[in-house]
Amino acid sequence: MTPLSQAAPELDVVQWFNTPGPLTLAGLRGRIVVVHAFQMLCPGCVQAGLPQAQRIFQLFPADQVAVIGLHTVFEHHAAMTPVSLGAFIHEYRLGFPIGVDRPGERGPIPRTMAAYGMNGTPTLLLIDRFGRLRRHAFGVEEDLRVGADIARLIAEKPGSETDFSAS
Repeated sequence: MTPLSQAAPELDVVQWFNTPGPLTLAGLRGRIVVVHAFQMLCPGCVQAGLPQAQRIFQLFPADQVAVIGLHTVFEHHAAMTPVSLGAFIHEYRLGFPIGVDRPGERGPIPRTMAAYGMNGTPTLLLIDRFGRLRRHAFGVEEDLRVGADIARLIAEKPGSETDFSAS
């Protein structure tokens, strides 16, 4: 797993939805980046993770907080194709950018998922405006906690980093 407060690995995405071009963490420097890793057949993702990502996308100003969905498929590969994902995004009216994690070279684990050491989905990543991973959480997260962590990152001054792992 990528240690907290270290440079976040770049996203390795093969296809993007809801954005005119590819996004990079380097290109989003200066903003807080919220990455919600999900699978469209994951109940926790559909019931909690994606609705939370949509709420964050609608609540926080886009010039301060970038929300990215990462479709990271490690099971049921035949059912979760980009074509199916496009229909899923349309049906659930997801408005934030969503990338498709590049398949792994050896085995079922996609590349971004492996780079971050994700244990499954849903996974939440919070990346500060300097490109450092500040929170890595597996499972459903409470809205209030996530909102408070994002607000702390927005208000944070350089050199005053908070350790979110203890919160």
